[in-house]
Amino acid sequence: MAEEKTEKTPNIDFTREITSRLGGETITHCYQCGTCTSTCPVARTAEERYNPRQIIRLALLGQREEVLKGDAIWLCASCYNCQERCPQKVEVADVIYALRNMAIREGNIPAIYTEFAAGLTSEGRIVPISKFLEKKRADYGLPPLKPTGIEALKKILAATGFDKIMFRKEGTNQ
Repeated sequence: MAEEKTEKTPNIDFTREITSRLGGETITHCYQCGTCTSTCPVARTAEERYNPRQIIRLALLGQREEVLKGDAIWLCASCYNCQERCPQKVEVADVIYALRNMAIREGNIPAIYTEFAAGLTSEGRIVPISKFLEKKRADYGLPPLKPTGIEALKKILAATGFDKIMFRKEGTNQ
């Protein structure tokens, strides 16, 4: 009979899933020394919301929902301070990328990213360029922006599956 997983029972399958992903291979080397958090500029300013050591700990304990549905994995600035200083060579930033990719595949994407994706697929730019900004370019002697080539971009996004992944509803695999 299979053991029932509770909040206190680690979900070893989650750890295995992470280690099988590109970037997640080194997560099990972590012995929770805290070097990653002590060198993290984001943790210094948002310690209540972001703590790389805590993310790794929760992931190793199998807290899938908390890790993949929370906002902590999206706060990493990708500075690689943690990774450069880890005595166990845990590729912390890469683990965070692996966790983000897992979250995206499950439809757990912060609204700001889906807004960026919508802009990219409709305008060819993440941030729309207003008429005011276009005029300012001319005032500064900058050339006008070239058209984005939206059709070519849409082909690339469709070929990579970006369009399907970014607009997936939370909790679905479709």
